[in-house]
Amino acid sequence: MRDSFNDLTYEELLNKREELKKKYLNLRFDAVMGHVENRLEKRTLRRKLARLNTVIHEYSLGIRK
Repeated sequence: MRDSFNDLTYEELLNKREELKKKYLNLRFDAVMGHVENRLEKRTLRRKLARLNTVIHEYSLGIRK
């Protein structure tokens, strides 16, 4: 299920993005080492990051306030 980033403030969005980036980086390292149980998690994290970056970009354009 998709995470809803619409109700978060701008600062919370930035913190969430950093958290997801770290989690994605660790997952990539674990995948190389062969310790990943759920390989689809990489794709879902990448898509969550894309959705989050879209919302942050909308704030910078002034679409969201």
